[in-house]
Amino acid sequence: MRTIQKYLGEIVYGGIDGAVTTFAVVSGAVGAGLSNSVIIILGFANLLADGFAMSIGAYLSAKSVNDSKNRSQITNIVAYTKKRKTLLDHTKVILKHHGVANKDLDLSADKILEETHDWHNDLRKENDPLAYNNRSPFKIGLSTYFAFICVGLIPLLIYVWDIIWSFPGHLFLWTSILTSLAFALIGFLKTHVTGTSKLKGVIETLALGTIAAVVAYYVGDILEAIVNKN
Repeated sequence: MRTIQKYLGEIVYGGIDGAVTTFAVVSGAVGAGLSNSVIIILGFANLLADGFAMSIGAYLSAKSVNDSKNRSQITNIVAYTKKRKTLLDHTKVILKHHGVANKDLDLSADKILEETHDWHNDLRKENDPLAYNNRSPFKIGLSTYFAFICVGLIPLLIYVWDIIWSFPGHLFLWTSILTSLAFALIGFLKTHVTGTSKLKGVIETLALGTIAAVVAYYVGDILEAIVNKN
């Protein structure tokens, strides 16, 4: 559960993109009057290829951030090591001035520097928590791809059902209902990432999916009319 929470952002946005893009493909194909078999072919081709591309992009982006952070940390360590001796000498001078015995100078100065360094690190974590959020780039890419595939598969389920067993209802209507439920769930999960209102998150995600579907449907319809006219 803790791992899921750690990668919830990738799960949410991968799921949103999977549902939107696949539902848009289905809507456009329905608007163009394509057969169910063509809808399934286009849908799965988009689902697998686009999901893979998105996950690779997420992986490479996270890896670049981690590599940059590691280089920065190494530079900071080298710089701190060079300065530490000077700081240690200055600290011992100050402690001696305040009456600390010579035999205790090294230990006292070293302890002060360590506590100061720890305090500085804690302060940086509070002000920039993402800089210390060490997450695996591979798991980021995998979470994105898994969510994209799982949620993006939903708009295709009814058409797969119809091909195998013959679905008794209206295909696109039931596909729209299932996809809307998926959008609502993803919108709800999104609020845990963004910290916004749950109702607002659900409505925003539903609106995004609806707009994408309407645009794709009418684009397909218009293109189908143009092609048939010629």
